[in-house]
Amino acid sequence: MAKRPYIERIGLPVKSAGIFIFLILTLSVVNGTVRGSKTQDGPEPRKLPSPRNELGLEKIPFKIVHETFHKTDRRNNWELHIINADGSGAVNLTRTPDIDEMYPHVSPDGTKISFVVDEGTGRKKIRSVYYMNIDGTGRVKVADNARQPCWSPDSKSIAYLKGEYERYSTREYATGGLFIYDLQTRRHRQHPNKDLLHIYAICWSPDGKWFVGAVQGAMEFSDAILAFEANGKKLFDLERWGVIGCRPDFSLDGRKMVWGETDSNLRIGDFDDKSGIPRITNIRDIVNCLDESKVYHVDISPDAKYVAFSYGSFDGGQQVGGKARGWNICVADMTGKWVKITTDGNHNKEPDWVPVAIPNSKLVAK
Repeated sequence: MAKRPYIERIGLPVKSAGIFIFLILTLSVVNGTVRGSKTQDGPEPRKLPSPRNELGLEKIPFKIVHETFHKTDRRNNWELHIINADGSGAVNLTRTPDIDEMYPHVSPDGTKISFVVDEGTGRKKIRSVYYMNIDGTGRVKVADNARQPCWSPDSKSIAYLKGEYERYSTREYATGGLFIYDLQTRRHRQHPNKDLLHIYAICWSPDGKWFVGAVQGAMEFSDAILAFEANGKKLFDLERWGVIGCRPDFSLDGRKMVWGETDSNLRIGDFDDKSGIPRITNIRDIVNCLDESKVYHVDISPDAKYVAFSYGSFDGGQQVGGKARGWNICVADMTGKWVKITTDGNHNKEPDWVPVAIPNSKLVAK
């Protein structure tokens, strides 16, 4: 199949060609890639973590939820833990030795957590999407054969991806179609673009206008980060602004976006769509580790002063359900300093900040 012109791929009508050409002419070309903003000079991120006390994380009022392969009732399985920003005060929110809970995402109002559950064995194994209260109570199933959910800005809906095949798969991009579930009516609707394929790690913009997510080997993309309309069919390859890699995520105010560019570096940039086209500027590294290690699953704190992420050996599995012995949750500030906040190496991954302060007394240790 012949490749469609780029102007069609990003969803611009033909009459906008002149505007698009003008935009292209205003961009700079860096190493053969058209970019909208030169990466700013700044502090060089540290290659290794610093002592935990260097960042004073005990003063941060926001907690972090993450997945961990933890021993429960003498059996190892995936559980969801909530911890303070300095790693203290861990509470197991799930405590279910017979099933695996992973991929936690906290609602913008801080009251609920969406996640995936793996149940069954062999050919009967299935991955489903659930949500529950922030204290681990009130579990509700959203959909079977579903994965990688995220929240609407008003915390009233969950977007999720359907599995590409009926048979269980750990491939993160084995998805076919994006659906939205209304918590109140319990109704499901499909995204207007029914051709979305091999999308993963989606995030809904705080203004409700956009999704961002990674795509692999589909829709004429090899490997890219896309922005696509939440209520339309236009999609945009963010490589035009120098954004490559995977797992993008927005800040709580929607003004910044973070993502992993390679296995060893995490980036941040300013997001805006004033021209009607999503644009990322002021791109810079916030974490850059040694090549024999990996950094993944970056999430920006509610006050946009820190990021949490997963860090561990290069042979660890970053995909949902992938074993990653020795991996821990880390927190970095915006100057390139970062510290480990977990130290047990129990496959700790997928950190997500809780956007409101929660007293420890509100949490239920099952």
